[in-house]
Amino acid sequence: MQPEPASLPIRTIRLQSTDEQTARELFLLLAAIFENEAVPLSTPYLQQLVTRPDFWAIAAFSGDRLAGGLTAFTLPRITTESAEIFLYDIAVHPDLQRQGIGRRLVSHLRDAAAAEGIETLWVPADNEDEHALEFYRALGGNAAPVTIFTL
Repeated sequence: MQPEPASLPIRTIRLQSTDEQTARELFLLLAAIFENEAVPLSTPYLQQLVTRPDFWAIAAFSGDRLAGGLTAFTLPRITTESAEIFLYDIAVHPDLQRQGIGRRLVSHLRDAAAAEGIETLWVPADNEDEHALEFYRALGGNAAPVTIFTL
């Protein structure tokens, strides 16, 4: 399939229960870009996931083509009556990268979270992933030294 021109308008949407096929495509795209093995998700699991109010799946489209997306989670805080957003995955189709799509996805998440009174968004990035580090710095992100353990 021929890539669509970058000049097409980019639109972003938060996926809902009616977006099952788009969610499947997005989750497979994220897995492929991150070179993760993916198993087909059952319809009940997928429906439960995308309808959770604390789960964010935002898809970006270039015309009618899925261009990329992100997943994130709302985490309640214990020191204040507030929450923050943990951006878990974000990826753009390789032939559509560096065209502002990732920025649009994060902007959509920030705006939607702010509408719910959530001002803080954070994301881990591997120190070796220079592309990700540059992207988050360009968005105004501040790096915080931290070590994440997998148990």
